[in-house]
Amino acid sequence: MSEKKQKLTEISELGEFGLIDHITKDIKIKHSSTLKGVGDDAAVIDHGKTCSVVTTDLLVEGIHFNLIYMPLKHLGYKAVVVNLSDVYAMNATPKQITVSIAISGKFAVEHVEQIYEGIKLACDTYNVDLIGGDTSSSFTGLAISVTAIGEAKKEEIAYRNTAKPNDIVCVTGNLGSAYMGLQLLEREKEIFSSNPSAQPSLEGYDYILQRQLKPEARKDIIEFFATNKIKPTSMIDISDGLSSEVLHICNKSNVGCKIFQDKIPIDGETSQMAEEFKIEPLIAALNGGEDYELLFTIDMNDLDKVKDHELIHPIGHIADKKHGAVLITTAGQSIPLQAQGWNQMKSK
Repeated sequence: MSEKKQKLTEISELGEFGLIDHITKDIKIKHSSTLKGVGDDAAVIDHGKTCSVVTTDLLVEGIHFNLIYMPLKHLGYKAVVVNLSDVYAMNATPKQITVSIAISGKFAVEHVEQIYEGIKLACDTYNVDLIGGDTSSSFTGLAISVTAIGEAKKEEIAYRNTAKPNDIVCVTGNLGSAYMGLQLLEREKEIFSSNPSAQPSLEGYDYILQRQLKPEARKDIIEFFATNKIKPTSMIDISDGLSSEVLHICNKSNVGCKIFQDKIPIDGETSQMAEEFKIEPLIAALNGGEDYELLFTIDMNDLDKVKDHELIHPIGHIADKKHGAVLITTAGQSIPLQAQGWNQMKSK
């Protein structure tokens, strides 16, 4: 008698974060020095007087970047910055990185040199040491994995799970610009694919293109916190869209929140590009991702310390869990926030 074939679960059914939760739910920490394992922007390892924070990101050609419009030097720079952003999101200072790269036969030595020019530039910009890594061949395409190691005192580290009711929710910079930069690049790629003689129309959009191709991490904000003796009650970097990151903090901290639409910072170029694409700028800000800004909460007593900072924007407050995580629109409507950001593992 033949056994019934077991139905396999499609990864797309779980999505990226569901898959992470699924494969890590049974992990047990064995060492007291591991203060934080899976579940935050970085792991935290206790060394006594100081702690190390460790994070890794993998960028894969065709999934995370397209070499039709991504210069190799920019790619190397971005691969480092997206990891440093996770370190800063722990209120820590990055010190070292390792870089592992898989390269197919379509790349020459000079191409690899360009990637490492960008990596070295990022290391110089953020005062970080490149201390090792690995290289491998690939049948197709390019993949870069960077591990960043940072340092902080135990009492200064900010986590996702420590927000409390009445905390003020803040974001840095502005949101949605990287997403609209990507839409512009994708549009010009499609035009070029159908007409290789066509010239790209990118004039007037330098800012949103830079936000997509060469983002920066918020080193300046972490330095501001240290100078002004501000300890965020929780923090996360915005890589998957504001909605997703707000919900991460709310779910991990077991709280709700109210975010106000008219307080969300959106740049003029972002709004202009969104208008061309007939996209609501708010949707780009909530769901676009890759902004690498910081989303954090602070005690109400610290509000006076940040309210005049040109790059820090209070956008709401933490509430009791029973109130849910909601967006208050300019019309006064209360809409539940949903994690609709970019998901590389969803079904097409």
